[in-house]
Amino acid sequence: MIVITNPIPIANEISTIHSLFENGLELLHVRKPNFSVEDMITFITEIKSDLRKQLVLHSHHQLASVFGINRIHFSESERKKKDKLTLETYKTKGFHLSASVHSIEDFNALENIFEYAFLSPVFPSISKENYSSKINLFEAIKNRTDFKTKLIALGGIESKNIKQTLENGFDDVALLGTIWNQNNPIENFKSCQQIVHSF
Repeated sequence: MIVITNPIPIANEISTIHSLFENGLELLHVRKPNFSVEDMITFITEIKSDLRKQLVLHSHHQLASVFGINRIHFSESERKKKDKLTLETYKTKGFHLSASVHSIEDFNALENIFEYAFLSPVFPSISKENYSSKINLFEAIKNRTDFKTKLIALGGIESKNIKQTLENGFDDVALLGTIWNQNNPIENFKSCQQIVHSF
C-alpha cells in the first residue's frame, strides 16, 4: 500500500509521515507540484534519513541521488516527454521507476521499464472536488494485457472500497485524501492496511 503526500503543506505533516512509517507504510510518494528545489530540499531533510529509501520523488528528480532516494515517479505529461533511452538510463543507474496513467490503454502501452503505475481516478476523488472517471475503470481493466507492471488504484480509495478494488483486478492501492483530507490519518491508514493485508 502506498501513500501520496498532500500536494500542499499541511499542519503536522512530517510527524504524520513518521507515524505512517512506524505503522508499516512501505512507500511514500512525495508529490508537491508547487515546491521549488529549495522547498523540496527542506521537506526531505525533515524526514528521518533512514526512511528516505522509502520515498518516491515526483519532481526535482535530480535530488534523488543527493538524498539516497532510489525511486522516481513520472506524471503522465512528464512520461510522454521522456524517450525510452532516458528512462532506461535511470534504470541502469539503479532507480525504480513508476508512472501515472488515466486509461487502461495507456497502461497496456507502457514500456516494461516501470515497476508499477497509478490508474486514476477509480472512485470520485476525496482530495479533488468533482474529479471522477467518465468510465467504469473496473470494466475497463478487464482489457488489461500488461501483467509485468503492477496496476495501482488511485482516487477515492478508502477502507470501505479497498476490498472491491482488489477483487476487481487491481494489484494494490494508493491513498491520498483518506489520509490528508479526513480526521485520524493514522487510524484510517491502519484500517486500510488491514484490508490490504487480508488479501
